[in-house]
Amino acid sequence: MEIVKKLNVPATYFYDKVIESILFDVNRSTGKKLKPMQLNNFEYVKEFSKNSRAKIKIEKLVENEAYAYKTSTVKNEYYAEYKIKPVDDKSCEIHYTEKMESFGTMQKMNDAAVGLLMGFLKKRQFKKMLQQIENSY
Repeated sequence: MEIVKKLNVPATYFYDKVIESILFDVNRSTGKKLKPMQLNNFEYVKEFSKNSRAKIKIEKLVENEAYAYKTSTVKNEYYAEYKIKPVDDKSCEIHYTEKMESFGTMQKMNDAAVGLLMGFLKKRQFKKMLQQIENSY
């Protein structure tokens, strides 16, 4: 999936919002209070439910330019990346990409079938999140 969207917020504002979200998630999952400079290559385990957990690794963090992470479970691996390009002092363009690799034939078939329906919903939800960030400025 790939989404490109122009936002009426400075690149620095968008980046700061992403960092706030990451720090909140790390704290909630690990109890650790990290500083933004400690996030690059940081790994932690996040529990989604009693029987569902994933290892998350922050793979790239470039101030005001990029953020990428990998989520690994026993069933698949998911990679997402944000590229932030300033348009001017008051706006930026977000390039979001994500890829998923499933493990096992049955899991691949299941993810392909579910992916068609969920892809549309995920895009819609992601655009809504971007709109909320823009509205919070």
